[in-house]
Amino acid sequence: MSSESTAPVATNFLRNIIESDLSAGKFTEKRWAGQPGPASVQMAGQPDPARIRTRFPPEPNGYLHIGHAKSICLNFGLARDFGGVCHMRFDDTNPEKEEQEYVDAIIDAVKWLGFDWNANGTEHLYFASDYFQVMFECAESLIEAGLAYVDEQSPETMRTMRGTLTEAGKDSPWRDRPAEESLNLLRQMRDGKHPDGSMALRARIDMASPNINMRDPVLYRIRHATHHRTGDQWCVYPMYAFAHPIEDALEGITHSICTLEFEDQRPFYDWVLNNLQRLGKLAAPLPHQYEFARLNMSYIVTSKRKLLQLVKDGHVNGWDDPRMPTIAGLRRRGYTASALRLFCERTGVSKSNSRIDYSLLDQAMREDQDPHAHRSVAILDPLKLVITNFPADKVELCHAPRNPHHPEMGMREFPLTRELWIEKEDFAEVPPKKYFRLFPGNSVRLKYGYVVTCTGFNKDAAGNITEVHVEYNPDTKSGTPGSDSVKVKGNVTWVSASHAIPAELRLYDRLFSEPFPDAGDGDFLACLNPTSIETVHGWLEPGTIAEPGVVTQFERLGYFVADAKDSTAEKPVFNRVTTLKDTWAAGA
Repeated sequence: MSSESTAPVATNFLRNIIESDLSAGKFTEKRWAGQPGPASVQMAGQPDPARIRTRFPPEPNGYLHIGHAKSICLNFGLARDFGGVCHMRFDDTNPEKEEQEYVDAIIDAVKWLGFDWNANGTEHLYFASDYFQVMFECAESLIEAGLAYVDEQSPETMRTMRGTLTEAGKDSPWRDRPAEESLNLLRQMRDGKHPDGSMALRARIDMASPNINMRDPVLYRIRHATHHRTGDQWCVYPMYAFAHPIEDALEGITHSICTLEFEDQRPFYDWVLNNLQRLGKLAAPLPHQYEFARLNMSYIVTSKRKLLQLVKDGHVNGWDDPRMPTIAGLRRRGYTASALRLFCERTGVSKSNSRIDYSLLDQAMREDQDPHAHRSVAILDPLKLVITNFPADKVELCHAPRNPHHPEMGMREFPLTRELWIEKEDFAEVPPKKYFRLFPGNSVRLKYGYVVTCTGFNKDAAGNITEVHVEYNPDTKSGTPGSDSVKVKGNVTWVSASHAIPAELRLYDRLFSEPFPDAGDGDFLACLNPTSIETVHGWLEPGTIAEPGVVTQFERLGYFVADAKDSTAEKPVFNRVTTLKDTWAAGA
């Protein structure tokens, strides 16, 4: 059903709850009919082959972000580890904001992370819209039982009458209307006989409840909008708080795991389930909702509204811009699915809100890829280096490990020629203290090659250094007996000027310059980092793999991946995923 765990499993309160439930045999009588359904369907089913059932229930109104990745890993991971099943369910009850594009993107993201929803011969892919008829029948049952009524107050009046945290709400003048009248009006609403906002179905609970969510919440509202799956079949849609518990129960979910903002909604969740079970609509055992702290990371925003604003206003180049915290953006930038799973595992599960520093994601990426990524060399800010005593027509092969941790991966080879590219920062006309790279009279090793000594340099009319001259010691090639005959303190990376591959390299950094861009009432756009991307044109070691999804460590520079959209064999484009060490704190 899902990928293997990427880190040792640490216990948490959710695991403890599940272990306790299983030990107590809480679900031994639970039945499963092979598909979701009300009590009449489920009670005719067989004993449930899944020990537990969880679900990942996104609304298809945007692309998933890294916070969703944690929920995905948590729900699918718990099901995997406890012999259960995790359902993939779309909460598509808001037709005005939902699109098939988002459905497709979400499915792609979850599968890329390494999870699927096939178990026991069944594909557990579901939509709230699959249950619209059952939900409507549940609403009718609540009306008949005196537990719901149609209210004709305007939405503004309802909000006013709801009261405040310190003042009780006031009953609607329609609260005691006969059940038959409410039932007739609800059906008229369904049949399109009333305009948007003219009436709504509300639960009849307690307008004086200290929990404001229990003050006769709305169950159904009128929306004359085309749904991406059901078209114009419906013009009334259930509210999420009403739909959510019904969906869970129809699917036989045992542990409904939400983030902390839904904690105050749990009493209403239980009210819906308990009453509908009593009315014969839902089968026992009922789902139970549990809440955990959502993932809050520094230097990003995860509000779908704000992410959509970044896209629509052109601050980024789409939902998959490599600076975005969306799974599509992280994937395009080059973060691996295994690195994201490792990161989510390490952030843990708790009931307390906290901020996770972005650097922990980069650390997970480094640890995930250091043992596996191929090594190569890239020169981002090139300066010509000429080995004046090296024959102009000579090409000599040098060798280096593809990955130093795994000799069995073999060696890579690349040519050494008279003219090379090195980084400009590797030469100084007047060196500062403790500078061990090239300067007049100093010797360094061309990494995997020879020891060279700087003999001079050229400048242009503007005083810019255009070329550095060195002489090589032919007895000092790396890997030969004489390689240690001359001791030097500095190593310089290089590529052959005549063999190097020209490439565009995009150096990404944090999208925001402030750690908490959406804190308080400030404008989060004012915190955009003006240097979140720098594009340079450099040179790559010949043989560098330029395939999207294949991570390469460019020595000294960091981890890079060919861009999935813009890179071609003729014109490779590489994205920097992360540097080799965290430099953000130092202001780099």
